[in-house]
Amino acid sequence: MGIFDVPTSFLLEAMAKDLKHKNTVHPPAFAPFVKTGAQAERAPQDPDWYYMRCASVMYRVMKDGPIGTESLRTYYGGRKNRGAKPHKHYKAGGKIIRLALQQLEKSGLIKKGEKGGRTISPTGQKFMNDMSRVALEMSKTYIKKKRVYKKGSKTDSDVNTALKRGKKEGEEKKDDKSKKKKEGSEE
Repeated sequence: MGIFDVPTSFLLEAMAKDLKHKNTVHPPAFAPFVKTGAQAERAPQDPDWYYMRCASVMYRVMKDGPIGTESLRTYYGGRKNRGAKPHKHYKAGGKIIRLALQQLEKSGLIKKGEKGGRTISPTGQKFMNDMSRVALEMSKTYIKKKRVYKKGSKTDSDVNTALKRGKKEGEEKKDDKSKKKKEGSEE
């Protein structure tokens, strides 16, 4: 199973969870307060956004490497709303990206390229291949839950309770009928 065979969102989510769980990277002290760039109006709402950014930086290094901080700043930048003036593209903040690259390099997942920039290391390639297997399983369970939701015309709570019990939709009705028969025979 390759890295490009799974949806990127599931791959990045699996990588971010693993980076956090194994303490591979640590968010800086200013992470809860800082914006990601001049184009952003507020700081990210997700408390674990730094881990997701590190996973995304690692994915970009693997895909586009050798790549440097300036190219990543351009990639993560966006258009700024300047009021009555036309929108303009602004680069993302460099400190966050630089710290992410340094921490990933220190953990051995990426390495410096021969002519500059950073490339993926063999350890990082193995890590991403392992995470692609995890992401594939995550995507399969997501698709199963989505199919169960689309099948019936029940509300969200009914579907969630059916999923928790591990029963199919039709089995709940059979259980209700059998309970009524047992109650009638006891009287």
